[in-house]
Amino acid sequence: MHIKRIGLPLPKPWSLLLLAASAAIPVSTLAAAPPQRWEATDKDRADARALLEEIVAIPTAKGRGNVPRLIDVLAARLKGAGFSDADIIRVPVTIDGEVTSGFVVRYAGRNTALRPVALLAHMDVVDAVAENWSTDPYKPVEKDGYLYGRGTQDDKFGVALLVSTFARLKRAGWVPERDLLLAFSGDEETGMLSTRAVIANPLVRKAEFALNADAGGGSVTSAGVPLDFGMQAAEKTNATFEVTALNKGGHSSAPRDDNAIYDLAAALTRIKALRFPVIFNPITRAMTEKLAAEKGGETGTALRALLADPKDANALAVVRRDPSAGNFLWTTCVATMLRAGNAPNALAQNAVATVNCRILPGTRVADVQAEIAKAAGNPAIAVKLTGEAVESPASPIRSDVMAMLQRALDASWPGARLTPNMSSGGTEGREYRRAGIPTYGAGSLGLVMPQDARAHGTDERIPLASYYKELGYWDTLVREVGGKAR
Repeated sequence: MHIKRIGLPLPKPWSLLLLAASAAIPVSTLAAAPPQRWEATDKDRADARALLEEIVAIPTAKGRGNVPRLIDVLAARLKGAGFSDADIIRVPVTIDGEVTSGFVVRYAGRNTALRPVALLAHMDVVDAVAENWSTDPYKPVEKDGYLYGRGTQDDKFGVALLVSTFARLKRAGWVPERDLLLAFSGDEETGMLSTRAVIANPLVRKAEFALNADAGGGSVTSAGVPLDFGMQAAEKTNATFEVTALNKGGHSSAPRDDNAIYDLAAALTRIKALRFPVIFNPITRAMTEKLAAEKGGETGTALRALLADPKDANALAVVRRDPSAGNFLWTTCVATMLRAGNAPNALAQNAVATVNCRILPGTRVADVQAEIAKAAGNPAIAVKLTGEAVESPASPIRSDVMAMLQRALDASWPGARLTPNMSSGGTEGREYRRAGIPTYGAGSLGLVMPQDARAHGTDERIPLASYYKELGYWDTLVREVGGKAR
């Protein structure tokens, strides 16, 4: 994942990054003082880039069957650094007849009484429409300081950085206090079944928390000045419903008042007017405070009024006029697709609309479904959930995790400040949270927005200068999360 900005984008452009502040929750066993700053060498940068180029060149979109091949590359790199066969675990999953796989790597720690920490990334990509690219999407090429290729942003840069960091630290003889786990999925973009298989692994399911390389990062100016950097701590649930009107049909020469298309149209008009309430959690309350200060004026005043009274009708009217100012405060539903009828000279026997909802953490999908059915205003209109909607809680904002992530950010972008966020798009963090493993976005990839927001799109690319900065970020973070080491 990575995100678009309300002041800050991270790589996935359809995901809304919303900013917040932290709340302290004490924890125990982690390093309190920052380690000595490590500086990447030219060889370190060359090795990390070579690995990224090698795995970008392997098309790992659904249907291509190449995730196991990519794992071969990663496993070879890690074994060459000293990881044993027992440390490297493949988690094969067959989906629609295709074998993909999760990938777990254990960096053994000194103290087995401490719970491990999982480091997440995904190895699959959304396939590219090659004829629309200015380069071959699966032949990485450097242009103007960027590396072009499918997956450079989403999310093979995270895979390459984590593997490079594990390999370099292993070669150097570093031993963490606690176990650290690479936990990579092979179908994040299409279903997250491999994510669930990875979470079920006995090592991963013991994790105290997870850090997701697909859900951190920030924005910088074209001159390289840092602007905003975020840490995802929550996601909206993505639920899709079919709203259906049925009719006995008939000949178009004899129209009647009962008509499936008109019935559906009337229902959709009422659903359009459906408004879900403002619901605050610690993350969205802090987001609102920050956004009120940034917006100022009428919108800022209205946001502050909602903090005092979430039912303030006048304030709601102001904020709802600016979707970027408030859609993180409530659940949203919108019609996205239509199909109806079977012939131009026949009354429709069925009319179906697709309604997609982005649901706040803590809100039940079944309750949203009931509200849509109620809003439709016609008991003959059916509202059915399609596919699976994964309800996932927000992660608690832990002061120790925030401190470690901030120190890692200091290593790559001195002076930048980190704020927690909730995204409206989905990452595999939702699966870890619903499994009881708090999950936080990690990473400091700095993108110039909006021009660098190309994940899933044409000419996806990553700024190499920012990619190289990530080596220092992950060295700092892995050492901090690993705790005291000798």
